[in-house]
Amino acid sequence: MVDTPDWGHAVELDDIAGAVSIVGIGETAFTKASGRTATEIGAEAAERAIADAGLIPDQIDGLTYSGAFAGFGPADFHAHFGTNHELWSSPWGGGMAWAGTAPYLAAKAIAAGDATHVLNVFPVAWATQRAEMTGGPGEVHAQQSLKQNLEVPFGWFPQPIYFATIMQRYMHEYGTTREQFGAVAVTLRDHANRTPGAVFHDKAMSIDDYLAAPMLADPLCLFDSCPISDGGGAYVVTSTERARDLRADPVVVLGVGEGYSATGTHWSQQRAFTSTPQVFAAPHAWRMAGITPADVDVLTCYDPFTVVSLMQLEDMGFCEKGDAGALAQSGALRFDSQQIPYNTHGGLLSHAYVLGIAHVIECVQQLRGSAGAQVAGCEVAAYGGYTGHMASTLVLGRDR
Repeated sequence: MVDTPDWGHAVELDDIAGAVSIVGIGETAFTKASGRTATEIGAEAAERAIADAGLIPDQIDGLTYSGAFAGFGPADFHAHFGTNHELWSSPWGGGMAWAGTAPYLAAKAIAAGDATHVLNVFPVAWATQRAEMTGGPGEVHAQQSLKQNLEVPFGWFPQPIYFATIMQRYMHEYGTTREQFGAVAVTLRDHANRTPGAVFHDKAMSIDDYLAAPMLADPLCLFDSCPISDGGGAYVVTSTERARDLRADPVVVLGVGEGYSATGTHWSQQRAFTSTPQVFAAPHAWRMAGITPADVDVLTCYDPFTVVSLMQLEDMGFCEKGDAGALAQSGALRFDSQQIPYNTHGGLLSHAYVLGIAHVIECVQQLRGSAGAQVAGCEVAAYGGYTGHMASTLVLGRDR
C-alpha cells in the first residue's frame, strides 16, 4: 500500500467516467492590454464555444464561472444574449484548478436533471487593468488576511518572490540547474511559435536568451515567469449520449481529481514546500479514468513559473521527485518527443496568461487533431490545474 502524504487531502468525487463530454470550445484573441472588459472578453469566448458546439444560447441552461474573479456570470450571460430562461449555475468553475473540476460540476448537474448543456467560461482583462493597479494576481493575493499579516510585512510578496523561494529550495534539494529550468521555458516557447494564437507566436527564444534574461528574484529570471495578458476561453459540456448527436466528435471526460494543502493559501507554512497538491488530485483522476500516467499522450499543466511545471510533472507521477529537470533537458517535453508532450500550446509561460482555460482547450484541440503543435495519434490528454493550495487533474479522451 502506498503511503499517502499527511500535509493535505484529496476530495472524494463520484465516478463520472464517460458520463459527459466537451462538445464546443471557444477562445478570444490573446493580447497585451486590449482596452476591453473581462465581461466583453467572456461574451466573445462564450459565443464561439456555443457556436462550435452547434448550439444556440437558448440551449445553454447551465453555467460554471469564477465567483472569485468577476467576469462573466449568469446576469452577464442573459444581458449579452438577450435570454431570460432558467440557468443552473455554479461560481466554482472558470479557470485555474477549477477549469479541471468544472466538468465534474456539469456532470452532477446533468445527472440530476438540472441542466442539459453547461457552459464553462473564464475571461481576464488583467493587462488592461494593470495600468490602474486593479485586478490581477498581485491584488488578489494582497487582499488575503494571512498574506497581509504574516507574509507581506516580511517581504514575502508577490508571486515571483514566493516562487523564487520555492525554486531555490528545489535546486538545493534536487540539484536542479538553471539550464534545466531554461529547458522548460525554451520548449514551451517553441510550442508557442507553432501556435498561431499565442502571445509569443512570433518571438523565438534560445537557452542563451533564457540565461541572459534579467533576474526578477534570484534564481527566478524573467523567462521563468509568465506574462500578464488579456483573453478568455470557454467550453460546453453535455452528456456523452447527447454529444454524439452534435456537430463535433465528443471529447469524453474520463477522470477528475481534486486535492488541497492543509495550510490553504498560507503557502509559506506548507511542509512539503517543493510539492503541489497534485500528489492528492492526480491518483484519483488516473484511477477514475482507469489509466496510468504512461497512457497520457499530451499533458498540459498550469505553469505560472517553470518550477511549477517541474513539481507537477513529478507530483502527477510522470517521473520521480527531483527528476523532472533532467527530463525537461532531455527533450522529453517536446510535442514531437513521443514521451511526455507538455503544454503544447506554450502554456502560461508563452501562450497566454488566461489561467488554465486555454490548457483545457488545447487538450480538446489535440484530441480533435487540430492543434498547432499537434501530437501524432493523441488519444488521451490531461490537464493539471494548480492554484497554490489546490490542484485538479482532468483526463480527457476520444470517444470510442
